[in-house]
Amino acid sequence: MRRLGRFLVSLLAVVGLLSLAGLGLGVWLAGHLSGKAGKGFPERAVLSLDLEAGFRETAEGDPLAMLSGERSYGLRSVVDSLDRAAADPHVVGLFATLGHTSLGMAAAQDVRDAVIRFRASGKPAVLFAETLGEGGSGTLDYYLASAFGQIWLQPSGEVGLTGLWAESPFIKGSLDLLGIKAQFSGRHEYKSAIDMFTETAFTPAHRENMGRLLDSLAEQIAEGIVGGRGLSVDKVRDLMGKGPYLPSEALSLALVDKVGYRDAAWNSVAGSDKDKAEEVDLAEYADLAPKAKGTRVALITGIGAIHRGESRHGLDGDGDFGSQTVADGFRDAIEDDSVKAILFRVDSPGGSYTASDTVWHEVQRAREAGKKVVVSMGNVAASGGYFVAMGADRIVAAPGTVTGSIGVFTGKMVMEEFWKKLGISWDELHRGDNAGLWSSNHPFSPAAKARVDALLDQIYADFTGKAAAGRGIPLDRLDKLARGRIWSGADAKQAGLVDAVGGWSEAMVQLRQVAGLKPDDSLDLVDFPRPRRPWELLAEALGGGSVMERRQTRAALGALARLEPFLAVLTPSSGAPLRAPVPEGLK
Repeated sequence: MRRLGRFLVSLLAVVGLLSLAGLGLGVWLAGHLSGKAGKGFPERAVLSLDLEAGFRETAEGDPLAMLSGERSYGLRSVVDSLDRAAADPHVVGLFATLGHTSLGMAAAQDVRDAVIRFRASGKPAVLFAETLGEGGSGTLDYYLASAFGQIWLQPSGEVGLTGLWAESPFIKGSLDLLGIKAQFSGRHEYKSAIDMFTETAFTPAHRENMGRLLDSLAEQIAEGIVGGRGLSVDKVRDLMGKGPYLPSEALSLALVDKVGYRDAAWNSVAGSDKDKAEEVDLAEYADLAPKAKGTRVALITGIGAIHRGESRHGLDGDGDFGSQTVADGFRDAIEDDSVKAILFRVDSPGGSYTASDTVWHEVQRAREAGKKVVVSMGNVAASGGYFVAMGADRIVAAPGTVTGSIGVFTGKMVMEEFWKKLGISWDELHRGDNAGLWSSNHPFSPAAKARVDALLDQIYADFTGKAAAGRGIPLDRLDKLARGRIWSGADAKQAGLVDAVGGWSEAMVQLRQVAGLKPDDSLDLVDFPRPRRPWELLAEALGGGSVMERRQTRAALGALARLEPFLAVLTPSSGAPLRAPVPEGLK
């Protein structure tokens, strides 16, 4: 009965999806057959960019959003399109809207740099904000806004330049009340993920590490605002952290240029006479990009928590970092003679040590095969996220990338006293002294604790040894940079943990250098392994249960493959949402 129910749910989902596809196709055809079909790109266009929309990293996204036409952008396509638009005579300006962005620090810096390069072409870039951080911190939002040549703020908005804030819960007291003991160990003092269970406040090392990270990010934000707004360093430092500012205050302090509504802001860049420029969304402009030609480069992406097995994707487009999927991408790229180099995009807080080591090995195999590997780091490349990157030919981090965290932790919650409070008793049988090593019903025995410590020591030695070899840093110095410490990308560059600071554009520079290409040689980035189609993602998300149930679901969804030519024209820029999780533990 359960099997039949699941099949019916899957079948209904397919029927609904087919209906959405038909509706979407009808809307698309109606729009294009009503006189717009065949119409070329406008003679004068202003690109529009919604900085509150979803930004995606990979070529796999939310299939339902694709069919519904929900706006989203690929981070790389935004950067590439702004650079292309700077030289396009038909593009006369850029108009962006912002309130509270979902971008992390590194991704915001990538977009920000692209906007600055666009402005360098002499074309105007205007940003309109209903508000910047309403009811919360708008510091990152304002930092992103400051890249634009003109900032408009709605009369009811605010500029929430409130500064940076880091806080962490500590639940040891609650665990003590419940009779639960957190028995964790880490390598070493800066590996602070376990502190929330074992401490009641920041340890000195934790406070030192987080304090330096905040200092570095605050310095980057202040520097960006100084450059973008033409304000003095002292003035920006004085303004930072004292918001939110009312519209009149923001105007008098030169934080914004105009107070008004969207239509007036739009007219300021598009014009209001008969020669008014037409609006073209940046995602649509990206779809018009000519097919890439040039040296073939494999683009491999590792996003999210690292685990063994295949990367998993849900209906919302979110994904994770499956070592088998990423390793398969490297193996395919190694075997493909047309691939001359590999660009490995990493945005991960870490995860499984074994899974991370699997990917690290494939990076080494690629290099041994004569294929240069460049890593481009996103918002986070820490712990396992740094492990998979450290053996590359070049590592590029954004100034605000959170990276490093070379260390390890493990442990368990001991529920022995908790069960007693509930009147629950347990009994056991075992064969082997350490058979119950990870049982939560009793603490580690001295012998078991010795085994856990040996495991942690071995992982830490392997991590630091490979990092030292990969980065060409003496092991004793590498240990001082490790011990679980996290770094901003800017500080990591000074420490020698990365080679260059920048985003996608800088990664392309480094890629051409290591591949022995000229600075202006074109590159053809190809996703490895092949991105899954929308119906394949649906099959994965809906195909739980038995093997037979999964086969039934895949068979039903297979009908969607026939719609591929039509879905292609309905699909916006692709990818997976960016995340900026707390950079903790190579487990």
